[in-house]
Amino acid sequence: MKIFLWLFIPIFLFAVSVENGGVYPLEVSKDSVVKVDGKSIPLMRVKDKYVAFIAIPYKTKRKKICAKISTPKDKKEVCIHIKKGKYKKEFIKVANSKVHPDKKVLNRIYKEYKEAKKIYKTVNQKQYWDKPFILPLHSKITSAYGNARMFNHTLKSFHTGTDFRAKMKTPIKAINDGVVVIAKDRYYAGGSVVIDHGKGLYSCYYHLSKILVKKGQKVKRGEIVGLSGKSGRVSGPHLHFTIELYNNAVNPLEFVKRVNSIFD
Repeated sequence: MKIFLWLFIPIFLFAVSVENGGVYPLEVSKDSVVKVDGKSIPLMRVKDKYVAFIAIPYKTKRKKICAKISTPKDKKEVCIHIKKGKYKKEFIKVANSKVHPDKKVLNRIYKEYKEAKKIYKTVNQKQYWDKPFILPLHSKITSAYGNARMFNHTLKSFHTGTDFRAKMKTPIKAINDGVVVIAKDRYYAGGSVVIDHGKGLYSCYYHLSKILVKKGQKVKRGEIVGLSGKSGRVSGPHLHFTIELYNNAVNPLEFVKRVNSIFD
C-alpha cells in the first residue's frame, strides 16, 4: 500500500503586496478549492481563466493573508503581504440629524444595516457576468476610497466607496450584468441600488434622486439603474459607488482594474 502525505507548501510572494481594502486575483485551475481562514473562496470565470479574488479587509491588522489551494493532485499555500494604505482624512459638513440621529431613526439605520449585511454575506453560486466591467459614469473623483470621514468634526466611518462628481439627474449605469437586490431609499445612503453579480460580488450605487429598477430585476452591463442626486447623508449631489466582495467593502476602482486586466 502506498501512502501519500500531502503537505501545504508555502509560496511566499514577496513581490506581491496589497493595501488594506485592496483585492488580489489568484489564478488557479478549474478543479481548485481555495480557502482563506478555513472559508472557501468562490472561483470566478474571467474569460478563459478561473480566479479566486482575495479581499483584503480595510480594518485588518494582519501583516499577511494566506490562501490554501487544493487540487486532486497537490496542495499549496500562497501568501499575500498587506501594506497600510495612505488614506486621507476628510471633513464634511452635513445636517446634525445625520450625525446624531434620534432613537427612532437609529432603529431604522440598524434595520437597514442588518438587511444589507445579510445580503453581502450571501454567496450566489451563479455568475451573471462574462464581460469586462465598466464604470457607472465618467467624471472627476471627488472622494477616494478608504478616507476617514469626519462628519461635523465627528469620526463616523471610513469611506467604503468612491465618489464621482455628478450633477442632479445624471444617468448611472450598471457596471455589469446582475440581479437587483436592493432598490429603495435608505437613511444614510439615500436612494440606493445594489446589484448581485454572483459569487459573492455586489455593486452599490447611492444618493440617487430617482431609482429606475426594481428588486429582483435582471440588468445588463450599461443599463441605466438610476439618476444621481443628493439623498441621504451628503453635502451635495454626487454618486457614491461601492464594491462589496464577500462582505468586504473593497476599493472599487482597483477591483474593476484587476478584473479588466485579466480580460486584456
